[in-house]
Parts: sequence; C-alpha cells; structure tokens
Amino acid sequence: MDRRLTPATDRVAHVSLRGQLERPAWTEGQPLRVSVALVDLLRAPDGARDRQLWLGERFTVVDRARGFAFGFAEKDGFCGWLPEEVLAEAPEPSHWVASPGTHLYPEPRSAAREIAALPQGARLAVVGQSGKFAETTQGFVPMRHLLPLGQWLTDPVAVAEGLLHTPYLWGGNSRHGIDCSGLVQLAFHACGCSIPGDSDLQEAALAPISAEAAGRGDLVFWKGHVAILTGPGRILHANGWTMSVAHEGLAEAIARIRSQGEGEPTSYRRVG
Repeated sequence: MDRRLTPATDRVAHVSLRGQLERPAWTEGQPLRVSVALVDLLRAPDGARDRQLWLGERFTVVDRARGFAFGFAEKDGFCGWLPEEVLAEAPEPSHWVASPGTHLYPEPRSAAREIAALPQGARLAVVGQSGKFAETTQGFVPMRHLLPLGQWLTDPVAVAEGLLHTPYLWGGNSRHGIDCSGLVQLAFHACGCSIPGDSDLQEAALAPISAEAAGRGDLVFWKGHVAILTGPGRILHANGWTMSVAHEGLAEAIARIRSQGEGEPTSYRRVG
C-alpha cells in the first residue's frame, strides 16, 4: 500500500482498512481542524515535509506519538504527521480564501497589525461583517478576498497565474512556496475540483488525452513533474530550473528536461 494514502501506523489503523491489513487496534479517528495559517504535513514525527495543509482543513487523527498526531487530510486523503498543537475543535467553515493570499486582522482596520498571513484555500467560519471586513471566529479578513464554500472560481489557469513568481518549495502549497503538484492541486481545488497532492498520484487519477488534443488547462507530466498548459505551446509550472512558478515554452521545456537526462513527457491528462 502507498504510505501516503494508507491511514495506519504500526499500532493502529483506520476502520476503512479492515480486511486489507492486520493491526493491533482500529479506530474511526478523531476529526479535527488545522488551527494555524499553514502547517507542514510530515512523513514522520519531526520528519521531512510531504505537503502542507491550510487553516480550517479537516484532518482525521488516527494515532498519536511524541507530541505529533498521525492521520489524513479530508481534501485528498493524504496521510502524515502534524504537531498536536496545530489541531483543534473548530466551527464548521463557511468561507474560503479565494485570492492568492490575504491577512487575518485583530480588528476591521487595514492599518491594524496583522495576526497572520493566510494562504489561498484557507477556510474560515464567518460570523458577521464590519464594513469591508468579514468577522470570523479568529479575526477579521477583507470580505473581497473570500467566497462562500461551494462557490468556486472557474479558471484554474488564471488561479495558477496568480501565483506567478512564487518561490519553488518542495512540498509547498501556498504563495510562500509551492512545488509543481502543489500548484496544480491548488489551482484546481480553487475551481471545485479535488485531485491528489503529488504528481504521480495526479497522473494516475486523471484521464489521459493525446498531445494533439491537449489545450489550455490540461496537464503535461514527466516522471516526477507536472505543468499546466496555458495555451498553444506554453506551460506554467513550479520548477527547480527557475526555482519559481514560471511560464515556459513547451518545446523548450521538453528539450531542457531531456538534456538533463530526465526523459520525455510521460502523458497528457485532463481534469474532469
């Protein structure tokens, strides 16, 4: 089983895995929510970052060890470890951050010192409005940066282009730092499409199309990499070459990646 999608430790497993593996104990898990703006989802307690989760995301805890909680993210089932202190009981979110980023303030005033920078995708429970600010259970956010949950953007290419020049960060999921699959997942998540978090999982989950049929909004994959087609012969991707989210000609990218010994495109895929 793929450890990234298997909600089990050596000691306990989620009940959804009964009959698929053996464990000493089983649990339905404890659903909690991320209580900080952005947090690394770790491969092991104090281990390497696999992905990142946003404020308000639901995370089901399966096991705990050394101050860390193991479980899985609701949005894509990705498993890993989080510090226990970043998880809490929280009200059901009503809105999400639809802009590339925003700030959380202690009062409805743009000159106030911010509490935190919130990434696109963060989820908040709005309880009122004060002028141009939404009042949430954690502070105030500019109303124009939010949309109600269920009201999505419509153009994943435009969402990804909103993160142009974001620095490359392995496992990153925000404009503070993002990788190739994180950019793709964020762009489609903002448009109401749930897809996996890593490029190999995305490629496996999505429908293949021919290179000739591929167009704006489709994806091109290499081994360990993914890019979004923005138009004829053009891509946008978070990449280690520029160490940023950048536009590039498709033919140029294919030739460059080939010259680095990393092979040809493995497939073209379409979401939805």
